[in-house]
Amino acid sequence: MLFDTHVHLNADQFQDDLQEVIDRARETGVSNMVVVGFDRPTITKAMELVEKYDFLYASVGWHPVDAIDMTDEDLAWIEELSQHPKVVAIGEMGLDYYWDKSPKEVQKEVFRKQIQLAKKVNLPIIIHNREATSDIVAILREEEAHTVGGIMHCFSGSVEVAMECVEMNFYISLGGPVTFKNARKPKEVAEAVPLEKLLIETDCPYLAPHPYRGKRNEPSYVKLVAQQIADLKGLSYEEVAKATTENAKKIFGIK
Repeated sequence: MLFDTHVHLNADQFQDDLQEVIDRARETGVSNMVVVGFDRPTITKAMELVEKYDFLYASVGWHPVDAIDMTDEDLAWIEELSQHPKVVAIGEMGLDYYWDKSPKEVQKEVFRKQIQLAKKVNLPIIIHNREATSDIVAILREEEAHTVGGIMHCFSGSVEVAMECVEMNFYISLGGPVTFKNARKPKEVAEAVPLEKLLIETDCPYLAPHPYRGKRNEPSYVKLVAQQIADLKGLSYEEVAKATTENAKKIFGIK
């Protein structure tokens, strides 16, 4: 029983063999997945998928790289979709200072608007962070995001930042990089963060775990993430699978 908390099955990379990818995930023990939409096309596709498969859920939001493109109509649409019974979070949202498409101030404004929306509709948030940790933590504090909590998606920061986020009612989600040989920070985070605050994800089709690094990622590989965390914590695979699945259902409000 595994819960992949962050998949992009709505990506073009899966258009030719989506059913086979889903079948492999199910055969590996993946019981649930959250399909993340982050702009008009990917949100539309995510909603189509959750209507078709009972074990899929959706998160809807606006990616920081494309913050400059988001309109008030888009935000209103996300609010409308948030009422759908299978929409379990708002996001992915956040800040991305690596890509230079959207100015930082625009990203911050769009980030704040989505946190405020999540509080209004009482859904957790999924955070995308790339080279923007201090600003993200500051905005989460200023906007009192702890009232809804959420997930630090594909967390790559330090143990200290992880603990700061846990204190703010956030779960730490680890993906493929925790399996990379020289990925010191994710391994330290896996060891330090209490199991009751950890989640697992693939972020497929990106960031495939070892030994598939560099290839297309898919949800069945989330098992490798769970196994790595189990090894680092000195726990059984079953313990990690069970706990992270329970954690996911708790944050997403899934009975």
